[in-house]
Amino acid sequence: MHEQDSTPNGIPATSGRRRFLAGAAGLAATAVAAAPASALTRTPAAPSASAARGAAPARHQVTAAITQTGRRRLGSLKVSSIGLGCQTMPGDLYGPVTSRADMVALIRTAVDQGVTFFDTAEAYGPFESERIVGDALRPVRDKVVIASKFGWDIDPDTGARLGLTSRPDRIRKAVDGMLKRLRTDHIDLLYQHRVDPTVPIEDVADTVKDLIAQGKVLHWGLSEPGPRTVRRAHAVLPLTAIQNEYSTLWRGPEESVLPLCEELGIGFVCWAPLGMGFTTGTMSPYTRFTAEDRRTAMPRNSTENLAANMPLVRLLEEWAVRKGATPAQIDLAWLLAQKPWIVPIPSTTRLCHFLENIGAEEVRFSRAELAELNAAVARVTIHGDRLPPAALAMTGVEAPPR
Repeated sequence: MHEQDSTPNGIPATSGRRRFLAGAAGLAATAVAAAPASALTRTPAAPSASAARGAAPARHQVTAAITQTGRRRLGSLKVSSIGLGCQTMPGDLYGPVTSRADMVALIRTAVDQGVTFFDTAEAYGPFESERIVGDALRPVRDKVVIASKFGWDIDPDTGARLGLTSRPDRIRKAVDGMLKRLRTDHIDLLYQHRVDPTVPIEDVADTVKDLIAQGKVLHWGLSEPGPRTVRRAHAVLPLTAIQNEYSTLWRGPEESVLPLCEELGIGFVCWAPLGMGFTTGTMSPYTRFTAEDRRTAMPRNSTENLAANMPLVRLLEEWAVRKGATPAQIDLAWLLAQKPWIVPIPSTTRLCHFLENIGAEEVRFSRAELAELNAAVARVTIHGDRLPPAALAMTGVEAPPR
């Protein structure tokens, strides 16, 4: 069964928020990975000269004030209660980043702040996210947990994704490539990125079992799988984690995936725990995305659906005022409060956003408050699909029989 290894420190949320504000006020005087002075705003700022040159961030009072202490268990794997998603760091998802050196520095700062769980994939970049993570974490490899994912047929020259493939030979080749890019001899948590509808999940599990026997992989999981596939995979090789999108904006896992994880003792990792930025409160019906920003293809981000979904933002803003936090922190704290074996992995490329995210650990809900918030979230109707049709068709897929 699930357990929570330890609970976060008992500092009241308002106390932590005051420390966060006090530290953020002095942040403008320090060059820190191109972060804006205020940790409360998620608007871009021009990078400082030192950041543009790729200088590492200096230790500052704001980073000393915001440190993550909570730990949770995904199966038998202990991780920080909030991880760091590294998908956006190559700069090809939501738009360009300041510099590669800044991304390495951000990851190293995350380690300093108590984060131990870092999520990447061969498809992110492709390959570049893994290289960034490998360069950043090599000096502290024994102190962190690295998760990556296989499952795409990627052209090594062009980076084009040619379709899904989880053939055993492809899995082995993918893992060898990951180990080189991550500059390590093992992957702590290896996911199948999407279920391959042509390969039995038992064949996938047997291949990962061999990789575990070789010491190349320690734990494994599935991303966006069908529930019957979860049971079949778990019967061959116990799963450590399921990774799905989950936030107040998308609550689909509550129907069948979360109950299944609880039944089988599998941890749950939330990607897009901030609704790809929507639940931070910085998007509106007037938001327009650049051509490089892949969120423009998400149906729920149309002008009409953004307007229709604003009641959720208003709700999060009301609770942010009530709890002395930010909307993003309310969303993350809500996830943490659902189950002790749920771990969100918000992606960010800015230090101020990272500090804001891990500050969610100090936002607490009483039992009555959580019931009230859950009921309020349930009353909000969300408009628009979360992914484009082709991507949505790859979620919840069941593997073929063996």
